[in-house]
Formats: sequence, C-alpha cells, structure tokens
Amino acid sequence: MPTDTLTDRFEEHRPMLLGVAYRMLGRAADAEDVVQEAWLRWTAEDRSEVREPRAFLVRITTRLALDRLRQAQARRESYVGPWLPEPVVTDFGPTTPDTVERALLADSVSLAVLVVLESLSPLERAVFVLREAFGFPYGEIATVLDRSEAAVRQLAGRARRHVDEGKPRYDVDPTERRDLTERFLTAAAGGDLGGLLALLAPDARLVGDSGGKAKTPRVIIKSADKVGRFLAATSFQAEERFELRFLEINGGPAVLALDGGVPDTLIQIDVLDGRVQCVYIIRNPDKLRGLAGL
Repeated sequence: MPTDTLTDRFEEHRPMLLGVAYRMLGRAADAEDVVQEAWLRWTAEDRSEVREPRAFLVRITTRLALDRLRQAQARRESYVGPWLPEPVVTDFGPTTPDTVERALLADSVSLAVLVVLESLSPLERAVFVLREAFGFPYGEIATVLDRSEAAVRQLAGRARRHVDEGKPRYDVDPTERRDLTERFLTAAAGGDLGGLLALLAPDARLVGDSGGKAKTPRVIIKSADKVGRFLAATSFQAEERFELRFLEINGGPAVLALDGGVPDTLIQIDVLDGRVQCVYIIRNPDKLRGLAGL
C-alpha cells in the first residue's frame, strides 16, 4: 500500500481512535501515546491480511489502552486526593449536528461519566466505551476483546448498571450551564455566601483534583453549606492577576483561570433543575498543561 494511502487510512480513523483511548484512560497524553503506538503497529503490519482497517485499528487501540489502563489503576491507588480525568477541549466537528448524537457524545466524555467509569473493571470499561459511546455491535466488540458475544453482552449489562447507579443526573443544556456558571463564578469570586447557597443544590458536592501539587481539598466536600462556605472563604483566589476564559471542556462549559498565561485552575459545574449539583476544580498542573495557549 502506498505511503500516502497508508497515512490517509489511519488519519481517517484517528479521531475515533483518540476518542476510544481517551474514554478508556481519562488522560489525553496517554490516549495520544496509545494512538501513536497503534500507528506504529499499523505501519509494521502485513496489510494484505487486513481486510477491515477500521476494525484492525480499533482492536489494536483498545488492547493497548487496556494494558495501559491496568497499569494506571495501580498508580492511582497512591494518588493524593480525589482523582479527576485530564480535561480536554471538545469539538465534535461540523459533521456532528446539534442533536441527540451530539448530546450522547458529550455525555460519554463528561467528567461525571469518566469518574464513574473508574469504578468499572478494564474489560467493562472497554465494552461500555465501544458500545455506548461509539455504537459498536456486540459481535465486533467480541472480536476486539477476544471474548464470546455472550460474555460481551454480560459485561455490557454490568457496566451499564454500574454507570446508571453511579452517574449523577444533570442537565446538558449548554446555555443554561453557561448562564449558571457565570452567576456561580461571580458569587464565588466575590465571596458571596448567600449568592452561592441560592445556586447550590442541598446535596451539592465539590471535587478538587491537584494531585498534591496545588491547594485543593483532599476529600470531597458534601452539602451546600460546606461547599458554599469553602468557596466563600477561598473566594476562588480571585486576585487581579488571573485571566478568566470560558471554554467547552468535556462536553460542557467551563472556566479556565490563567496566571500569566499559564493554566492555573479549571472549574466546571454540573447542573440539574437550575441548581449546581457538583463543582469540579482541577489544579493539577500536569492535567492543565494541554490547555495552554488556547
């Protein structure tokens, strides 16, 4: 196969391969590494034996991601404080209309869903990602994972139940989330406890991820009163040196605070019925590095 055709075939499927790897691993850098390794396998393969490039590339990418996921889960046991996925800017492209399809893509990459996926076994996670996020048939997933179709269906059922039980409900309307994010940020930056309590759901939670490399709570804060008091006391560290920027992160609006052009803090909220259900604060500099220069 000519080199141009070889590259073109791979690039055609790269966005999907990155999507699979990121949802499997929760880290953009790891996903890039996996896809690069898949490229090397692709170029070294005897392609006369490859009848379906897409199926071959998905199989290689998924298996590489599974190996890396098992290693990552062992490392996360020693992670300092709560763990959140590495945030990524989401752009599903002009070919994806603003319809149910886009909503499903956004949901499958949301921070809330990716956190729940951490509770699944590696195989359950692989099946869930391939089935729920990308709509692969059970038979094709069985080939990817070298399992029977019956076993894949069982894995899919368990994964779906775990996610349904663990995923908090939230609204995906971007306009409402943007509006509430702006109001929330104003109250937090001003240390307005009353304003925060008016926006927070009674059972609101705050999850901070710094990996021990910046100041965030080492445990999940629960209840509107405790979340509000924490935010009012810290006032979102709203020194004048911070530049605030709105981005679409993991399928929803978020605020990125930059200090001298360097990403310092990312804040995103989950919303349901006009109230803030969960506040995510990411300050681990390793996870924010990919947002530099945006």
